[in-house]
Amino acid sequence: MKSPWKILIAAPLVHFLALHASTYPVLDDQSTIRLSRGYTCVGCVLVVSVIEQLAQVHNSTVQASMEKLCNYLPEKLFLKTTCHAVIHVFGPDIIKLLSEKINADVVCHMLEFCKEDTGQPFCHLYAIPEEARKLTLEKAKQIVKKSQTLKYLRSGSDICSLPLLAKICQKIKLSIKNSVPFKDVDSDKYSVFPTLRGYHWRGRDCNDSNKMAYPGRRPDNWDVHQDSNCNGIWGVDPKDGIPYEKKFCEGSQPKGIILLGDSAGAHFHIAPEWITASQMSLKSFINLPTAISDELNWPQLSGTTGFLDSPGRIKNSIYLQLRKRNHCNHRDYQNISRNGASSQTLERFIRSLSRNQQLDHPAIVIYAMIGNDVCNGKIDPVPGMTTPEKFYSKVMQTLKYLNAHLPNGSHVILYGLPDGRFLWNNLHNRYHPLGQLNKDVTYADFYSFLSCLQVSPCHGWMSSNKTLRTLTSERAEQLSNTLKKIASSRKFTNFDLFYMDFDFQEVIEEWRKKGGQPWQLIEPVDGFHPNEVALLLLADCFWKKIQLQWPQVLGKENPFNPQIEQVFGDQGGH
Repeated sequence: MKSPWKILIAAPLVHFLALHASTYPVLDDQSTIRLSRGYTCVGCVLVVSVIEQLAQVHNSTVQASMEKLCNYLPEKLFLKTTCHAVIHVFGPDIIKLLSEKINADVVCHMLEFCKEDTGQPFCHLYAIPEEARKLTLEKAKQIVKKSQTLKYLRSGSDICSLPLLAKICQKIKLSIKNSVPFKDVDSDKYSVFPTLRGYHWRGRDCNDSNKMAYPGRRPDNWDVHQDSNCNGIWGVDPKDGIPYEKKFCEGSQPKGIILLGDSAGAHFHIAPEWITASQMSLKSFINLPTAISDELNWPQLSGTTGFLDSPGRIKNSIYLQLRKRNHCNHRDYQNISRNGASSQTLERFIRSLSRNQQLDHPAIVIYAMIGNDVCNGKIDPVPGMTTPEKFYSKVMQTLKYLNAHLPNGSHVILYGLPDGRFLWNNLHNRYHPLGQLNKDVTYADFYSFLSCLQVSPCHGWMSSNKTLRTLTSERAEQLSNTLKKIASSRKFTNFDLFYMDFDFQEVIEEWRKKGGQPWQLIEPVDGFHPNEVALLLLADCFWKKIQLQWPQVLGKENPFNPQIEQVFGDQGGH
């Protein structure tokens, strides 16, 4: 987009950050425009809905609820400042419209955050009869007829030219320019900072001034003088003069974990308290700036590479289980996942994988493109699905790249695609967080709204059309069978190759044994991604199957783990 003014109202609740951190890959110009318009509309409807519900929950005026929302936000990344500036510009019109009981859909159409092309349907989240909608739209037009703000914008002027917003626009532009999430997609650098593809995504750098010191490498001279592989084990035992790395790690078969994934692997998550008026407080948005800097992903809590403790955490990630098995594996994890990634786009960022065939330990690589080869938001999603032939070609291209970069003795596991019909089956008649207060928005309504705007993460599965849901699952099964075929028929010199089903039903059954319900395993805001509980249960199932079927993949359990803990504690943390 040429101007950021449409982003401004979204910044306060980060919904519009989906414009550059969405679950979609890089697209052509027309698709980008369509997605931008769709997300602009979704963001406006969410923000206006929250404003309306805050007024209801606190029995306050719309003006007071807008101020309350802004005051909840942190100042970092200009969130609070932007929110107050936007309220100053759009607040008067929002107040007039909401005061006349005009819902968020119509408000956002009147403010021109939502638009439909000629012949296209009126996309709406809230139910309203066709005739009543026409009357409401006409009433709303009369209310904003004299709006000076809208007249200014419709004249072609840029909202950033308004004195109040000029400085904040410049700051936002500069901030985005300096910290675009994907600016280092080809970088294999390790970092001492957590976000912007830092150590939330791959092991923390232990010596930022030495590019030859990084997690996963074989120790340099047994790390007598310094920690060259960042696992926290270095120096010489004064009792016998043997280097600790040699004593504790030699022959223990150290290896790291690398995930090639999509938004599920990156753990895409929008916190429900960001859009649920009854749950909002100053604490609700503490992690919002961090989430923005991680593209709305939480890899540090994910099922594959998560390393942080989380309240109520029921299982460990694959990385933590691998580290527990052998403490010499400390910090050796890489989450090479991107929102919107698929077999067709992986080549754009696989170069950020860091593994040197001569210098580094072998790795366990999980290939988990579990959704976007069958998922898109188009009205007719089937033509956009990856065919088995294209899928085979791209997966083979990836495997050849891995064979040329992974150290000998590595392992690659191809992870199948899920049967996503469980989404509709378990959620469609439940209330979305936006609909829980007034019992007026189900997931079926939410799915329909996203599909109408063509911004659904997966129109094929998030649809009332049973035939379409079945077609999507059939294609997913075809692609999984393609992975099986590759794993059973192709051999590579530097790694052995395996296939594993994505058996979500197994996870559901495990969750039921704990007294849970299937819907509790799905992200509540987007109604699509597996949530943290589901990801950790999947990781546990994955680990158990590896132990049972291919125990050689995991390496030996290190008998020196207790001594490592005794001498080095937590090996320097993460």
